[in-house]
Amino acid sequence: MEIITQDGWLEVITGCMFSGKTEELVRRLRRAVIAKKETIAIKPALDTRYDLVAVVSHSGFSFNAIPVEDPKSILGMAKDAEVVGIDEAQFFTGELVPVIRELLQNKKRVIVAGLDLDFRGEPFGIMPTLLALADEVTKLHAICSVCGNIATKTQRLINGRPARYDDPTILVGGLETYEARCNLHHEVPGKTLTLFKE
Repeated sequence: MEIITQDGWLEVITGCMFSGKTEELVRRLRRAVIAKKETIAIKPALDTRYDLVAVVSHSGFSFNAIPVEDPKSILGMAKDAEVVGIDEAQFFTGELVPVIRELLQNKKRVIVAGLDLDFRGEPFGIMPTLLALADEVTKLHAICSVCGNIATKTQRLINGRPARYDDPTILVGGLETYEARCNLHHEVPGKTLTLFKE
């Protein structure tokens, strides 16, 4: 669905790793450029996997981006933009939420991509809030690296073995560290089964 609106509009693209979130973000940003919309992309400064100044999908799709440490700085960068893309939103602090709200008040189209769940299978950072605020949500799926079924979880591997529940939440990596897994094959040693955190 292509969005044409005069008001602020928030789109959130989410799913596990290797589901195509960044690829979809890049596709939407490229279409905005074709539509002659002033467009910028933002990425967290800590994401240095493929390129320092571009959002890059695992399959190589890319779009020039500004690396950002402080979410508040996005407001100045996006002053003249009509479309603002933000990749890897789960890595930003909660300060990104009021920034996005202000962008929306300024009638910007904001397209956010990020993991909905961390490697433990639990809601990741600010993503639940962004999903709740979104005007449109696209949830993408990957293919389980074990059985080939639909994958909705991100499996972190340390030396080829599943990471433990108490390992740090953030570890930037790619194929060497993560796999997409289905519910059956997602493993988190040390995790107790709870449906909801209080």
